Amino acid sequence: MKAPRQLRSHKAFVVFSLFAIMLCSVQILRAEPAKLEGTNPAQWRLVWQANPQTEATLCWNTKEAGEKHSVKIGIKGEDTKQSIEAQANGAYQQDVLYFHQAKLTELKPGTAYEVQMISDGKESPLFFFNTAPGEDRDFSIIFGGDSRSGIKSRQLVNQMIAELVLKGTKDKDLANDIIAFAHGGDYIGSGRNLNQWSQWMTDHELTTTAEGQLLPIIAARGNHDGGPIFNQVFAFPADDKNYYTTEFTNQLTFITLNTETSVAGDQAKWLKEALSKGRKQSRWLLAQYHRPAFPAVKTPGAALLVWVPLFERYNVDLVCEADGHNIKRTVPIRNNVEDPTGVVYIGEGGLGVGQRTPKTDRWYLQAPGMAAVAHHVQLLTFTREQLEYRC
Repeated sequence: MKAPRQLRSHKAFVVFSLFAIMLCSVQILRAEPAKLEGTNPAQWRLVWQANPQTEATLCWNTKEAGEKHSVKIGIKGEDTKQSIEAQANGAYQQDVLYFHQAKLTELKPGTAYEVQMISDGKESPLFFFNTAPGEDRDFSIIFGGDSRSGIKSRQLVNQMIAELVLKGTKDKDLANDIIAFAHGGDYIGSGRNLNQWSQWMTDHELTTTAEGQLLPIIAARGNHDGGPIFNQVFAFPADDKNYYTTEFTNQLTFITLNTETSVAGDQAKWLKEALSKGRKQSRWLLAQYHRPAFPAVKTPGAALLVWVPLFERYNVDLVCEADGHNIKRTVPIRNNVEDPTGVVYIGEGGLGVGQRTPKTDRWYLQAPGMAAVAHHVQLLTFTREQLEYRC
C-alpha cells in the first residue's frame, strides 16, 4: 500500500459547524402534493447518476396506465420547448401505480431547464432544475439518510430541504446554491411494500421549492430497501447493482456504494478503480453508502475491513454513512487511530426516522468528533479552498 500523501490537517481544509432550523417553524408557501388519480402526473422525482452536467432522468407515476406520456423541456426563460417521449418503468397491479421515466440527455452544464410532465393530456405544474456546473465554481450538496418511518417528521425535513434550497440561491451566508440531495438509504420500512414507496414518493414532492425547483437525488440503497421497486423508483436498470460514480467536472467525484450486496469482490475492485480515477481528476473525493464503518450505535459494517483501507490509500476527503439514526462526525481516522491526515466519517440518518442514543464513549466520537440526537440534514459546500460541512 502506498504511503499516504502529505496533507494539511483536516481541520485546515474541512470546516465543521452546526446550525439549526426549528422544523416546527418551517413555513413554505406551496401546493399540496399532487393527487394520484387517473393519469394525473404525481410523485415526481429527478434522478442524477453518472453525468449531472448533461443528463438527468425525470420520473413520475400515474394511477392509471394511460397511453401517451411525455416531458416538455426547454431552457428556462426561452420559448422553444421540445417533447421527449417517456418510457414505462414498471406497473403494479391494475389501477394501482404506474411508473414513467424520461431520460434527458445532451443538456448544457450549469443551465436551468423548465420541465413539465404530460400523461394523456394531463399536465403537471411547470418545474425547473439546474444541471451541474461545467465551470469550476462553488456549490453545495445535501446529504441525509433514513426516512423510512416517522412520516410527519419526514415531511417536515423535506420541507426544510426545500427551504434550504430556496435560501441557498439567495443567502450566500447559508450556502452556495444547493444542486443535489444525496440519500444514504432506508427510504421506507420494507422495500417490497409498494404502499410505503408510494407514500415516500408523495412526501418527496415536498422537497420541491415554492418556486418550482426540483432537487436532483443521488440514491444509495439501504438495508430496508430490498427488492426490485428501488430500481424502478430511481430509474436504474432492473439488474443494476447500485454502485456508481457521479462526477462534477474536476471539482468533485462523488461515489455511491451498496452495502446490501458483497462489499468485496467486484464492488471492491470497481471501488479501487473509481477512487484512483477520482483522486487524479478531482479536487474533492467523497463516498456515500448505508451501513457505517465507524458507527455511533451499531457494530461496524463490512466496509470497515474492505473499503476503509481503500479510502485511506486514496485519501478520501469525507465519507457519508447512514443507518444509525443519529448525528455522527468522527475524528480523522487512519489505521484505526486518530490522525490529522485521516478520513472523517459523517452520518448517520435523520430524515424522519426515530432517533437512537449514540454511544458517545467511542474513541472516534471524541472531540473534535461528536454525536447527538436530532432529525437533521448535512450540508456540504465545495469551494476551491475548502470543503465546509454543516449539520
